[in-house]
Amino acid sequence: MSDLFPRTMVGGVSLSRLVIGTNWILGYSHRSPSADRLITRRHAAAESVADLLEVFLNAGVDTIMGLFRDRPHVMDGIHEAERRAGRKLIIVDTPSVNVDDTREARREAEASIAESARLGATFCFPHHSCAEQLVNKNKRTIARLPDYLKMIRDHGMIPGLSCHMPEMIVYADQNGYDVETYNQIYNCAGFLMQVEVEYIHKVIWGAKKPVMTIKPMAAGRVTPFVGLNFSWQTIRPQDMVTVGCMTPDEAAEDIEISLAAIERRMPNLEGRASPNKTAIMKG
Repeated sequence: MSDLFPRTMVGGVSLSRLVIGTNWILGYSHRSPSADRLITRRHAAAESVADLLEVFLNAGVDTIMGLFRDRPHVMDGIHEAERRAGRKLIIVDTPSVNVDDTREARREAEASIAESARLGATFCFPHHSCAEQLVNKNKRTIARLPDYLKMIRDHGMIPGLSCHMPEMIVYADQNGYDVETYNQIYNCAGFLMQVEVEYIHKVIWGAKKPVMTIKPMAAGRVTPFVGLNFSWQTIRPQDMVTVGCMTPDEAAEDIEISLAAIERRMPNLEGRASPNKTAIMKG
């Protein structure tokens, strides 16, 4: 396994093209309440978080995206993994921001953004659930978005845009908003995507800045081999894939599958422990 994962430049910062997702650390399975509880039990303490992140860091995957506010054990796990690996993680925080058009809401929004900076984030993306409230499809604008992007710059971070709605990438580019990158749902199953896979592919290839694709395995609905190969083979060289996993072994598999896809080779993986394998599966 390579010890230096391929990289891309975003807003003047070098990022690993594989980005560590956090849904399978924080308990957002997109599957069931019992799966959510399984995740939160697994990662209830900093040590298990560090064990997972250490695998990524040792492979040169040093970029992590998620919601980090009010999760001290996750931040402790990040710091412990950094200590073990001797390498820093680049944090992409996606905080919830009050986007109401009032003075009080703006103060709350700035406080949320300031907290991202306090946590050590390099990038700050207003969470899609907030930013999408500002979208005006008739005018093809994202109202008041520049105000929040300026707050991010003022607090020493690089602004990005969290997008489940693909129009946000198009409108950000058309209006020249101060956005250095965007995240966008993209997977072969079309899971949680608001329009067809082919259209999202077109949006990604037309984007003016690098895109962080998310949910490549459709929250476990497709295998890592299928989901990751699809994503890596259909994005641009500057784009990224964000992968969530729960265990160090899963992290190692996702890294190897991703490297093999980029290098156009067969991944070096163990066979599955399926009973009564056919002769072709045993070979």
